[in-house]
Formats: sequence, structure tokens, C-alpha cells
Amino acid sequence: MRSSSSELLLDQQQELRKRKLLELAQPKKKPPKRTCRERIWFYTTSFLAMTAVGGGSSLLFLVPLYVDPAISTLAADFAPEPVKCVTTRREELCGILNCTWSSCREGCTSDMYSCTHIYVMYTTAPYYTDDDDGNWTSTSTSPSTSTTTTTTTTTPSPGENFTEDAVLLVNIKGCGYPPEVDCDNFTTMYGKVNAEFPCYYSRENRTVVLIHYDREEHVAIIIHYFAVPFIVTLATSVVLCVMYCDCRCGSERDRRRRRARRCAVEDARVALLDCEEDRT
Repeated sequence: MRSSSSELLLDQQQELRKRKLLELAQPKKKPPKRTCRERIWFYTTSFLAMTAVGGGSSLLFLVPLYVDPAISTLAADFAPEPVKCVTTRREELCGILNCTWSSCREGCTSDMYSCTHIYVMYTTAPYYTDDDDGNWTSTSTSPSTSTTTTTTTTTPSPGENFTEDAVLLVNIKGCGYPPEVDCDNFTTMYGKVNAEFPCYYSRENRTVVLIHYDREEHVAIIIHYFAVPFIVTLATSVVLCVMYCDCRCGSERDRRRRRARRCAVEDARVALLDCEEDRT
């Protein structure tokens, strides 16, 4: 009995080995080729997914670097016309406790251990200069902090109405990155005592003064660096949701669910009847 049972086991094992060898010897079936519709669906999905991820990732970098300063600048409500500013004093400080802010620094993420504080006084009247023909014209600063803006050293006349000391900043954050922000040039031009130059003061916080302000430029930054990527990301996400999610009305969903339940119940009944017939 034992020999016969062991022979049966050996025969079964040999048959299994033969089947496995035959399966391995058979040529592998090639995957079915994708239809034109499946290819279009695949490439469309890939393009939309990459666009959505790229738009969302760009917002993570553009919002803190460009959008947030632009919104803060618009919220400060700076005067649209330049006014006359005169530098009253400049302080060079060291230590992280003394450098909670700076008039200009290159880089906005690292801690400050040395800083420059520039204080100015300004008038609320528009800033005018005398041209070569003897006409008085309004002067505005250039967008960059290059040497195109000229300053003159003068002593304020007693008749002019100047405000108290205000803080001069290269921009609303007081920091930036080259070549847009050149702190050496900025300090040399505007850090001299009694230096006169056009500036823009904030009507929300009159102790804040900028050397350049252009409302249209900041609005364009918000549109290009926030609105456009946000709309693109939102639109591609909605299209992907429509392509892969069931966005039909609730009534149609309920009908289909009811039909599926009815079919499942009928199949269960048929299976029970078949089992009963087999038993009988």
C-alpha cells in the first residue's frame, strides 16, 4: 500500500512538472495593442496631470517670493506721486536682537547679524525738479536700484513742512535678490545724511517709505504669478475629475445602484434554487 501511494505521488509530481515545462515553453502572448482612443486618453491624462502638478508646484515658489510682497505693497496704499525725501541719519548695527529689520539686505531667508537702518523725513507735496528750460516737472524713480536715480545733498529749508523720521526700505519686505536689489549701491546713494531724492510714502503706515512704487507693476505680478497658475491648476484638476470620477446626477446614480442590487438579489435567488434542485 505504501509503495503504491508513493508511486501515485511521484506520478502527480511528474505531471505537474511537465505542465510547468509546457507552460514555460509556450511563447508569451503579446499584450494587446492600444487603440487610437486609448492612446489619446493616456497622453491627455499625462499632459493634464503634469500641468496640474507643475502649476501647483510653481505656486509654492511664486507666492512667497513675488505674490506676497506685491499684495503687501498694494495693501500699504503708497502715494501714486513721488514726494521729496531727505535722509536724516543712518545706523549700522550688529547682533540678531538689533537687526529685526533692515533698509536693504540681499536674501530674505537667512538670519541677520548686521543691518543698515536709514531714516528719512519727507513732505506730502509732490516732488518737482527744475529742468534745463526752467520748467518744473514731476520726478519719479526708476524701477531698479541702479545708478540711474540721482541724489543731491542739501539742507532742508525752514519753510518746508517735513514729517518726522520714517524708515526707508528698498521694497516692502526690505530684502531681495541680485540683480534687482543691490544693497551696496542703495546704501551709497540713499544713506548719506541730507541726501535729497524722490520717494513714495505709505498712506496706511506713514513711517514706511519706498524709493520705487508702480501699482500696475504689482497688479501684473499678481495676475501673472498667481491668477494664471491657479486657474490652470484648477482647470486641469477639474478636467481630470470629470474624466475619471462619476460626476453624474444623484438620481442616475441611485437608479444604477438599485439596478445593481436587483441583479445581485436575482442572481442569489437563482443560485439558491439551483442548490435546492441539486439536493433533491
